[in-house]
Amino acid sequence: MNPKQFLTIGGWVLLLVAILGAIGILGPTADKSIFGDAWVFTAGENWAHFILGVVALLAAMTLGAESQKMLVGLVGLIALVVGVWGFFLGSDTPNFYGANLENPLDNILHLAIAVWAYMSMKDAKA
Repeated sequence: MNPKQFLTIGGWVLLLVAILGAIGILGPTADKSIFGDAWVFTAGENWAHFILGVVALLAAMTLGAESQKMLVGLVGLIALVVGVWGFFLGSDTPNFYGANLENPLDNILHLAIAVWAYMSMKDAKA
């Protein structure tokens, strides 16, 4: 997978998560999430996912290969920091700039995104 594919697939996944969170399948409260307390995307997180999804899709369509690679590297770095930082945050919600990262699933997901981003960069053509 290359950076363009990462941005395209990631963008669509983010949009899907945002929509599912907004219509009551993944949130915006624990009683509306199909995962209950295990995984909830609040209204703010849904908006963030929506905006990031649109940005990712636009970047996949408009940026050159080198810019896409740099953007994917930045996404990977941010995901890594958020994933690691989440393990050290307290359990008060929200605990990270309006997001709820008290759940280890959130942290593992962000770490997986970081690995996916770096693997995509590795497969980029120089």
